[in-house]
Amino acid sequence: MKLTIKPDKGFGKIEVEISEELWREIERLGERYGVSPERVIEIALAGEFKESRGELEEMEEKVKKLEERTWELEKEYAPLRYKAYGLSEDNKVLAIELSGLMAENNGLRRFLRLPLKRAPELRKLISYYIQG
Repeated sequence: MKLTIKPDKGFGKIEVEISEELWREIERLGERYGVSPERVIEIALAGEFKESRGELEEMEEKVKKLEERTWELEKEYAPLRYKAYGLSEDNKVLAIELSGLMAENNGLRRFLRLPLKRAPELRKLISYYIQG
C-alpha cells in the first residue's frame, strides 16, 4: 500500500510503501484510541507519544488490590446468598402449603354452612412468596 504524506503548507510530499499488515495495525490503533489512522501516523512521525510516568503501573496495582478485595467479599457473602436462597425456597413451599390449607378450610366452612373467610391481605402475602 502506498501512503502519501502532504504538508499543510508548501510543496513536497512524501510517498512511502507500507505493508497491509502495518496498515491494519495502524487502523486498529486508531479504533482503539478513537482517532483517525492519519492522526496515528502523524503522532508516530512527530513523536508526540505520551510517556507514562509510573501512573500505569500504579493503577494496575490498585486494580489488582481491588480485584483481591472483590474476591474476599465474594467469599464472605456467597454463603449468605446461598442461605437466603434456601430461605426463599422454604418460604415458597410454606406459602403453597398455607394456600392449600386455606382452601381446605374454606371447603370445610362450606360443608358446615359457615361464612367463608376471604383474607385478601393473606392472599397477597402468599402471592408475594410464591412469585418471589
